[in-house]
Amino acid sequence: MAKLQAATVPNKVVQKRKRKDLEDDDPPAIEANLEATSSTSTIPTKTYDGGTKPRRTPKSKPAPKLVHEGSSSSVIVTSTIPWPPFIQTLEKTQRALNVVFTFCSTRKHVITTFATLKPAVEGHIKRELKVEDIAKIVALRPGGMNFAYVDEAMLQVDVRGSERDETFKGRSKDWFFANPPPDASVGGVTGAQGLGDGDGVTGNGEEVLFFEFVDGDLKPQVQNKKAGEANKTTRKSKDEDLKMPVFSQEQMMDLIEKRNSRFESAINDFLNRCDSENIDPEETLRQQAESYIPVPSYSRSNTPNSDLSMLPKSIPEERKSVSEIVGELKQSLWYTGQIVPDGHRVFDPQEAIYGDLNFRLSQNLVNALYNTKSITRFYSHQAEAINNLHDGHNVIVATSTSSGKSLIYQLPVLHELEKDPNTRAMYIFPTKALAQDQRRSLKEMLRFMTGLEDVIVETFDGDTDMRDRNLIRDEGRIIFTNPDMLHITILPHEEKWRTFLKNLKYVVVDEVHVYNGLFGSHVALIMRRLRRICAAVGNRHIKFISCSATVANPEEHFKTIFGIEDVRMTDSDGSPSGRKEFLCWNTPFKDPKDPSSGRGDTLKEASRLFCQLILRGVRVIAFCRIRKGCEVLVSAVKQELVALGRPECMARVMGYRGGYTPQDRRRIESEMFEGKLMGIVATTALELGVDIGSLDAVLTVGFPYSIANLRQQSGRAGRRNKDSLSVLLGDCFPTDQYYMQNPDEIFTKPNCELQVDLQNMLVLEGHVQCAAYEMPIRPDEDAAYFGKNLREIAEERLVKDELGFYHCNDRFRPVPSKFVAIRDTVEDHFAIVDVSHGKNIVLEELEASRAFFTLYNGGIFLHQGNTYLVKEFNSERKIAKVELVRVDWTTRQRDFVDIDPVETEAICRIPKSLSRAFYGKIKIQQTVFGFFKIDKKGSILDAVQVDNPPIVIFSKGMWLDVPKQALDILQERRLNIAGAIHAAEHAVMSLMPNFVVSMPGDVRTECKVGVKEFAQRETARKRPARLTFYDAKGGVSGSGISTKAFEFIHLLLKQALRRVEACYCLGGCLECVTSENCHHNNVVMSKVGSEVILKSLLNLEIDVEALPMGPETGSPSGVETVVLAETILPKGRNLDAVDVERGAADRTEQVGIKDELNE
Repeated sequence: MAKLQAATVPNKVVQKRKRKDLEDDDPPAIEANLEATSSTSTIPTKTYDGGTKPRRTPKSKPAPKLVHEGSSSSVIVTSTIPWPPFIQTLEKTQRALNVVFTFCSTRKHVITTFATLKPAVEGHIKRELKVEDIAKIVALRPGGMNFAYVDEAMLQVDVRGSERDETFKGRSKDWFFANPPPDASVGGVTGAQGLGDGDGVTGNGEEVLFFEFVDGDLKPQVQNKKAGEANKTTRKSKDEDLKMPVFSQEQMMDLIEKRNSRFESAINDFLNRCDSENIDPEETLRQQAESYIPVPSYSRSNTPNSDLSMLPKSIPEERKSVSEIVGELKQSLWYTGQIVPDGHRVFDPQEAIYGDLNFRLSQNLVNALYNTKSITRFYSHQAEAINNLHDGHNVIVATSTSSGKSLIYQLPVLHELEKDPNTRAMYIFPTKALAQDQRRSLKEMLRFMTGLEDVIVETFDGDTDMRDRNLIRDEGRIIFTNPDMLHITILPHEEKWRTFLKNLKYVVVDEVHVYNGLFGSHVALIMRRLRRICAAVGNRHIKFISCSATVANPEEHFKTIFGIEDVRMTDSDGSPSGRKEFLCWNTPFKDPKDPSSGRGDTLKEASRLFCQLILRGVRVIAFCRIRKGCEVLVSAVKQELVALGRPECMARVMGYRGGYTPQDRRRIESEMFEGKLMGIVATTALELGVDIGSLDAVLTVGFPYSIANLRQQSGRAGRRNKDSLSVLLGDCFPTDQYYMQNPDEIFTKPNCELQVDLQNMLVLEGHVQCAAYEMPIRPDEDAAYFGKNLREIAEERLVKDELGFYHCNDRFRPVPSKFVAIRDTVEDHFAIVDVSHGKNIVLEELEASRAFFTLYNGGIFLHQGNTYLVKEFNSERKIAKVELVRVDWTTRQRDFVDIDPVETEAICRIPKSLSRAFYGKIKIQQTVFGFFKIDKKGSILDAVQVDNPPIVIFSKGMWLDVPKQALDILQERRLNIAGAIHAAEHAVMSLMPNFVVSMPGDVRTECKVGVKEFAQRETARKRPARLTFYDAKGGVSGSGISTKAFEFIHLLLKQALRRVEACYCLGGCLECVTSENCHHNNVVMSKVGSEVILKSLLNLEIDVEALPMGPETGSPSGVETVVLAETILPKGRNLDAVDVERGAADRTEQVGIKDELNE
């Protein structure tokens, strides 16, 4: 099975269906025989681009129609019972209501209240429409409709600012719109309006009767280029019209008919049930409808909601057991079977296993352990690891999360400090939060150790004041730092750190699973540089300690990271654990009885579950995949608490993510640790072992990046041995639904093995240059640190002096470490300043690459769940001024990314094919051209244009031009070309880790956007027919991963084709052509088209007549957006294409690439 990766894609349902599941129960529409054979001729796909077209023999029967998965509608229920007159009348009413609502929902200024719908419906049915009539309709399909009283202010829409303000338009338009609530948009969209602009309008808490269908949404069609795709960047846009997305008559009729069909099925099901139970259908429906007659909130205040009555009146000090709480959740009115079959697992508690040390501790140390941690005995794994360290071995500890691993590297350091006050120790953590957490813990222990109370134990990172750095370096005994500071500051200035390095006894590297792939390669070479310098100053006795909870190959990985063979592994966990329950909780369908209605709002479901838990006294942490999801969930939780009548609890929930100021992060950590907060919504910033106190439950919103990430997050609950709960909340994405359908894999699938590539020449040379700057290279001696090829690298890349020593090349001076970025490229940051009510406070800082996609004039910025209006965005000063507003809508940017090669540096022939692979410089241009205003339901309220400058970055990568012959076949078979290219790119990219040590996201491609590729009007933005892959890290020079993948391009293409051919799915799945990393949710996808492209590149035969005839379901035919790619030429030199020779099956064989580049 394909390795699963993380999903970072928009919220769109893409259901995947396996062909083998279609044997019995699928509707006839699915039963397309994709394997039908016909009398055809097969031809080589490429004699040469532009050559003669393939010859065909007459068809013996029509080509099979290509049908996508997931296109089936809901199950049709039939009945032999005649419909009574009251049912016929009700069905006619529903049809009229359906038509009127669907029409109104396409008009942004029309709110579908009962009063609005009533006259139009009555015009259709020729009689009075009563509330009871709609209640009966809802009673038959309760999951498909919403009929209730809501606050009038919540339905108001302010469309003034963006339509009239000259910032966006320069002219006004005549729009009919509802008045805004008093505080709906403080300052308007542009911030130019005052606080009094809403005076005199409605929205004073009055309620209106509101109706809506919730079982289907219209997808907007684009009326012109402006609303759905980018303009040319050279064309001024201020004089163009910006129009809202429109809806076609065909779309509206399809949705109307689908709802009518569902209602007819509901009627038949109801009549069948009444007949089987021998009850009167008319009286039964009347009784059922009574519970669906809406009542204003002021009229129902004395009638407690049964769900609310189950909640404690205040958050209890002592909660119930997890099993009792889960039982209550299942009894809630909103529970509709969200826990998937076989998705509820219970893990029994485990008793502690203790061990003894083989040496004695001082009384001071014993007292410190007891007073700070209440420790009187050591768990078996703690005792084993500490004994190994005392015996002089390096140690790797691989036990479960919260098993007390930190004590293993705290106690030996304190024990050594007692014996030798000059002892130094260095604790290296991947995040600042972890370092701060461990610093607090160690300083607390030192308070109880006589004579060591004043020992300097401090963090040394980017936040450390420059005035304190010299004191920490010279007098500090224990420093907490990260790989970046070791690389940039400590090692390049080893002469200033010589005393510290000479006395360095212990180096602790926690959370070693973080050091994987490209980042792991950098850290491994940094560790070798550290060992080399320490050895040079006479210190060859450093002991390395490493810990992690989620590593499949801990001992091997330790040896790779540190270059050390002498290591003792401890993996037998002696810590106790409480009873744990794990739930696979799937987001329900919009209509629980109709899977084709699509999944509901995952964040809304998460907020409801989150609130139900914290109000029962459960301390919860929720993990979101992206920052915006974190903020949206915080906002949704606060709204849910208000709806539950518990607004006083909002202050006990906070968000935690990257971008917050260090002061805010420390405050949130402290308040959670002290128990002031009941819930926290975080990104992966809190996934690692920061101690924020005892947690009862973890809610993982959407499948994270890997099984290891999921287990790491799940381990945050139950850190104090109490019973705990972990919930994986399934989103609509393919990866989530895969695990919802196969929950057993969550518990049985092994963690992925970590891999580090020490032969990546770009990475290796960078660190060799750094090492030569720190201390001249002696190849014979230093080969132990940098490999047997060091002499060759030194002779080619370094500068040799008369004594035979090698020095850093001038290209890397004055400070080579600044030329070697060990993480992503270091970026500038934008300050986001809150100017509400005259304030001038920095809310947070945002990376430049995110800023242009998050900040734009008139946009909504989210912070701690609060909405801030962007009043001024100044890209030159790198500042954005925002103002706190109260609005019920957010904004979504409209952007596109063009990825184009600009210079060829190497060419490689594909064996037995006229196609070639190219390698060289890649240009990535990101452009934000506008944004949509989005309401809570995801509906578009308005479209606004912005003129942000494009962001242009460069990298290295490889590309393959799709042969013209393949394009001709795809066009004639009416297969989506953009989808075919997209699918082929995913298929190739997913296999790169088989040939190059890399992680998901290290190499990227240009993902296709449905709004553009399915457009019905001509577009000026035609994209070349090309498969492009580029290094996402490493800056202009790239990371070297695509360079190595280029060497294996022939095998990559062959394996990708085999995987596509062997997969049994119809339209593409995670095992062949879809990717959970796809930024556009795999919407534009053609599996069969990808097979055509891959075969054409390999010059293999294609049975053209066996190809299904498009257009594919889910890929509506539209304007062609892809054109034949033009060859990218090298600049200033001629390149010869070279052949790559290798064993046919042995992918590990050393590959020799011969090119004509003279570097």
